[in-house]
Amino acid sequence: MTNVLVIDGHPDRGPALCHALAEAYIEGARQAGHETRLIRLADANFPLLRRAADFTTPPDDPTIQEARNDILWASHVVFVFPLWLGGAPSLLRAFLEQCARGQFFAELSRTGPRGKLKGKSARMIVTMGAPSLFYRIVYGAFGLRAIAKSILGFAGLSPIRSTLLGAIEGPKEAQKHRIARVRDLGIAAA
Repeated sequence: MTNVLVIDGHPDRGPALCHALAEAYIEGARQAGHETRLIRLADANFPLLRRAADFTTPPDDPTIQEARNDILWASHVVFVFPLWLGGAPSLLRAFLEQCARGQFFAELSRTGPRGKLKGKSARMIVTMGAPSLFYRIVYGAFGLRAIAKSILGFAGLSPIRSTLLGAIEGPKEAQKHRIARVRDLGIAAA
């Protein structure tokens, strides 16, 4: 059994494919007997970091404290978000900044950073309007790689896998296939 935390990073409270994908992943994981928790950022309310000095201190916001407890509980963390302007929406990045405060993700020393979330794996499930192959080849998936390497890898998560779902404005049958594919990922907790 795996402890799976799904972070739905779509900022919109209304219907969105990302919300359906997050639910499908959870459904599959529960079907396979995995324990699950969900953080839906569209429903979260937390402050933005405004000063560099704030990053050095632990957060006092209860939403972020609970999220940090969920991250510690999880052995596998899944991020579901849309690609906006080549990367993750600012709400997801702001959430990660708040969670990382006070050296929660990594301890900094003279010899360099030491990831504090080692032993945990991650998956990013990313939706986009463009074909995913186009994003990988033409843009090098830089926005995705920035999160994988500079945030999750820095924190010690490994392996970090990604599932890119492109051309999401396609036919309903394609949406059903994408949702089933993500449900299968949940069953495997991968």
